[in-house]
Amino acid sequence: MSENTLASDFFDAATALLQQVKETERESVAAAGALLASTVADGGRVFAFGAGHSSLPAQDVVYRAGGLAVMNLLPVPGAVGVDVRPATLGSALERVDGLATAVLDAGPVRDGDLLFVISLSGRNALPVEMAMHARSLGLKVVGVTSLAYTRQTASRHSSGTFLKDHCDIVLDSRIPVGDAELTAEGVPAPFAPASTVVTSALMQAVVATAVGDLASRGIDPPMLRSGNVDGGHTWNADVMTRYADRIFYR
Repeated sequence: MSENTLASDFFDAATALLQQVKETERESVAAAGALLASTVADGGRVFAFGAGHSSLPAQDVVYRAGGLAVMNLLPVPGAVGVDVRPATLGSALERVDGLATAVLDAGPVRDGDLLFVISLSGRNALPVEMAMHARSLGLKVVGVTSLAYTRQTASRHSSGTFLKDHCDIVLDSRIPVGDAELTAEGVPAPFAPASTVVTSALMQAVVATAVGDLASRGIDPPMLRSGNVDGGHTWNADVMTRYADRIFYR
């Protein structure tokens, strides 16, 4: 077994998935980008949610150089990332009924806003309920998930439904069930997950589409610049002042 060969195999697998998503999700990405642009143009607020490692693509579009300043993380205490101990608590919280409803009812979301719900499996109670309740509050919902799970696993929500059943637009990451791209002799389990790479790319593709859409409408997209280039902090401070009513991470 060669470590260099395995590294190359992972890059090949991730590249193949990215190419597949590029080809198959083109229309959905365009639709999600247009919805994001319309929300920004209409004065709405934008939020992204993911639990566990699915929070990483959500975080990737928030307060990001080269990104839209109005993208906000919708945090669920204990469920975002693996910063709780034991780390398994985060996984357990994904299966708790009522948590998403409580977070949305106590948070800043309102009718006309847009919520991205990111969940690889889309089967747990938290993302399903998040999408359901968000729509009941008048939000539009874009789900980013792997539809393979809907064909090969059972829902863990009381309704028996998946995230994809409660979205205005669904982006399919095409990640196989188990989220591991490689196997090798002497290794007892599949390894090398690619969901973060692919899902982050999907989210950035949607944001890029929205930026272009806003520009085509004659609207200056509220972009952030890197704080490590001259003038970046001044630029960002101005953008955040102008869009203060739609930014919740300051």
